[in-house]
Amino acid sequence: MLDFMKKVAFTSVGLAFLTKEKVEELAREIIEKGKLSEQEGREILEELRKKSEQARSDVENKVSDMVQKTLTKMNLATRDDLAKLETRLDEIVAASGKDKEPAG
Repeated sequence: MLDFMKKVAFTSVGLAFLTKEKVEELAREIIEKGKLSEQEGREILEELRKKSEQARSDVENKVSDMVQKTLTKMNLATRDDLAKLETRLDEIVAASGKDKEPAG
């Protein structure tokens, strides 16, 4: 099962990073060898483009999800967390009647 998952992942990544030019080149080669009509070639080309775009989007989403999960597991402060702390610190300083001292 793990081998199957690896093959699917590598195939998706490969398809995701096929350039438009490479997809067109592959379709032209198939047409030139007479294995497909020009119409069939165009249809396959369009299908490959769509699948390539979808695969690229899927890979980007999966990587983004993995990064977010990893950051969450690392329990790092987010920008929002830091902004809330800064706001709270400003409130505490204001309540104490003292100006914030510069860091350093």
